[in-house]
Amino acid sequence: MKIITWNINSVRLRLPLVLRLLSEQQPDVLCLQETKCPDDAFPVADFQAAGYPHLAYRGEKGYNGVAMIARVPLHTPDHILWAEKQDCRHLSVMLENQTTLHNFYIPAGGDVPDPESNDKFAHKLQFLDELAEWSDRLDASQPAILVGDLNIAPREDDVWSHKQLLKVVSHTPIEVEALNRIMAKGKWHDAVREMIPEGQLYSWWSYRAKDWLAADRGRRLDHIWVTPPLRQNLAGAEVITSARGWEKPSDHAPVVINFAF
Repeated sequence: MKIITWNINSVRLRLPLVLRLLSEQQPDVLCLQETKCPDDAFPVADFQAAGYPHLAYRGEKGYNGVAMIARVPLHTPDHILWAEKQDCRHLSVMLENQTTLHNFYIPAGGDVPDPESNDKFAHKLQFLDELAEWSDRLDASQPAILVGDLNIAPREDDVWSHKQLLKVVSHTPIEVEALNRIMAKGKWHDAVREMIPEGQLYSWWSYRAKDWLAADRGRRLDHIWVTPPLRQNLAGAEVITSARGWEKPSDHAPVVINFAF
């Protein structure tokens, strides 16, 4: 089974890129974040025509939004509302092999890493606190996968410069510690880093760079986690960096995980 996660930054604007990815990679499930598309405008027919008849999505006009596009059945779609907001940042389904798949879009947090002066950063920290509480209640003996744009690059080799980004939202100590507290419980494992344990690894490059590839000032904001029962099934991971260079791209690249079932 192949699962891909991708912050697409508007599914309708970048529909040709999504269809290209599906054609080239043939994933079983593609999880999208930041679809920026209300449910009644989601391009269902285009995905069905591409051989992906199974869809689950939660969207809103111009903001947020999560979706799953699959050629395998997606059962019992559900969601949780986080941090006292009604926004569309979470979606879960049950796969045929009784694995729960969660798709998350954690708030970016704005530019100032201070919850007192920046409501967006306070929202992000509250979301992370609730995610930690939710994970504590999770039955980690059951197979589950968590994917999405978590908007945090936790490791020093997940960013182009640890020292220069310590005060930049997405790599600040308070965010990294919040994410690491969740992982420290042992209920989730970083599947991508289990497959690619060493070296610089990024999934996001700013639009502000004139030549993103030459500058290569990236961050690994997009993640795939698994509960302990699935660690033995991990069979490979990849960031499709080339997709960041496609015409009118998202600023994120797709992240792939392969399972051997």
